[in-house]
This record gives sequence, structure tokens and C-alpha cells, in this order.
Amino acid sequence: MSSRALDAPDRQDDTASPPVRPPRRNRLRRKENRDGLLMVGPTVVIVVAVVVIPVLWNIVLAFQHLSFLEIRDASPFRPFTLDNFREVLGARGFWASLRTTVVYSIGATLGSIALGLVAALALRDSFRGRGLVRAAMLLPYVAPVVAVTFVWQVLLNPQFGIVNAWGQRYLGWDHPQDFLGTEPNALLTVIAFEIWRYFPFAFMFLIARLQAVPGDVIEAAVVDGATPWQRFRYIILPELASVIALLTVLRLIMTFNKFDDVYLLTGGTAGTEVVAVRVFNYLTGRFDAGSAAAQAVVLSLVMAVFLLIYLKWLARTESEES
Repeated sequence: MSSRALDAPDRQDDTASPPVRPPRRNRLRRKENRDGLLMVGPTVVIVVAVVVIPVLWNIVLAFQHLSFLEIRDASPFRPFTLDNFREVLGARGFWASLRTTVVYSIGATLGSIALGLVAALALRDSFRGRGLVRAAMLLPYVAPVVAVTFVWQVLLNPQFGIVNAWGQRYLGWDHPQDFLGTEPNALLTVIAFEIWRYFPFAFMFLIARLQAVPGDVIEAAVVDGATPWQRFRYIILPELASVIALLTVLRLIMTFNKFDDVYLLTGGTAGTEVVAVRVFNYLTGRFDAGSAAAQAVVLSLVMAVFLLIYLKWLARTESEES
């Protein structure tokens, strides 16, 4: 046998590649992923327990015949039916309450954002006592809703309220006005209350964004002779557009679900029965858990439409900017 043949195995052994070990970077990445899952895990469990499971359970209730006392017997294995939705959509007053909810939500949302914008523009520049004034602006938002609704009821009372007293003394009213017991005064009053109570929410977002607007751009516009309206229209408003859009979606969702403000002020009477109050009345007045859950599902679908509109607008805006 030739020496070349004897040397071949040795050369093959010399050229054999060593076993491939995973790079250190991959091991670190896997470890970071595990650590991230461990940190996110408790939040996911809480969200599933507090949000996802109740939503799914409400959907189950919406498709079953259940009274208030039969909720404990609800089960995904019970017969499902569409009768609750037929009853809800065909019930007297449902579409009127949905229309009231839309008017109430849109009016309160636009009004609170507009008032918050005015307040943010007024308190943008520095002056003595600005911090105190800004803190005072938050009082309607942080005050207990039971307390502020009671104050409004006292102020607007037809018999001894200060608003009617001043109206008759200074504005020449012939008789007291019932702001919370007649249509359309009650709905307008509830919208005004919502605007007053939640404009600080918009104020906080808008004042934070205004502080980030470059001052040199506005100064250059002043030097060029731009009027205050032109500076607002062409400089400030485009900078605030994304924040205003986000506020609009958040406030619409919050106001669509609003129950306590309306119920404490009017109890849903005098044309102020929003869908949330109607759901409560179905559950506590008629003890019909299935129909109440069905109305809640319909309300959620309407809110989902607003959310989809916002997401489409956001996607289009991002594509135009890119």
C-alpha cells in the first residue's frame, strides 16, 4: 500500500471541522427573551384576568336567556340564541338612547378638547403664579364625581339655585329654568358638565405638546408678520394634530362608556338616557342580564367603529409622512 493512501485518513482528520457551538450573542439573546417573558408575564395574567375574561364572559351572557339571579348558572355550554339582540334592537327607546349617546359623546369630546386647547394656549407663556393656576385647572378632573354632581344640582336647582337667582335678577328670566328636568336642557347641561369636568384631561396632553413646539419657529413667523391666527393655523395646529386625534379617540371611548356622571345628575331622565344607563336599568330594573349584556356588546361594536376610523387615519398619516 502506498504511503499516500496511508496518509489520507490523517489528512481527513486534520481537515474535519470542529463542532459548531452557538455564538455567545445568541445565548444572551435567548436569556434576554426569557427574562422579558418573566417580567411581562404578570402583566399579561392581570390583563387576561381583568379584561379579556370579563369581555368574553359578557359575550357569552349576551347569547343566553338569563335573569339577574341566573348569572351564576351561565355557562359556555348552555344553548345560545340571538333573541336578546332581536329584543334589544327592536325595543322601544333603544335607537333613541343610542342617538343620545352619540350626541352626548361627540359634543362632550369636542367641547372638552376645545376648552382644553384654549386653556393650554392661555397658560403656555410664563407668568407669575402660572404653576398655581395650572394646578387649579385640574380640580374638576380630580374632584370626586359625587361631590361635583351634587354641587351642580344645588347650583341649578329651580327653587333655590344660584343660577336661577342670578338669571332672574340680572338676565330678566320670567320664571326659573329646570336645567336637569326638561328637554333639551337636561342633555345640554349634562354635556356642559362633561366638558367642564374633563377639559383638564385634554389640557394636560396639549400643554405638554405645546412646550415641545420650537420657539424660534414662532419667533420667525412673528418677524415675518404672521398674525396670531396664522401662527395658530399653520404652526401650532399641525404640531398638535396627532395629540388632538389621540385625545378624540380616548375621550370618545371614555364618554361612550360614561355612566356615573349622567346617572348622578339626571338618572337618565329628560332625554339623557345614554346606553350605559339603559344597560344599568335593564340589569337592575328588569333583572334581564342577557339583554343588558347584549346592549353592552352593541355599545362595544359602535366604539370599535370609532377605533377603526382612528387607526385608518393614523396609518394614512404615517404613510404620508414616510
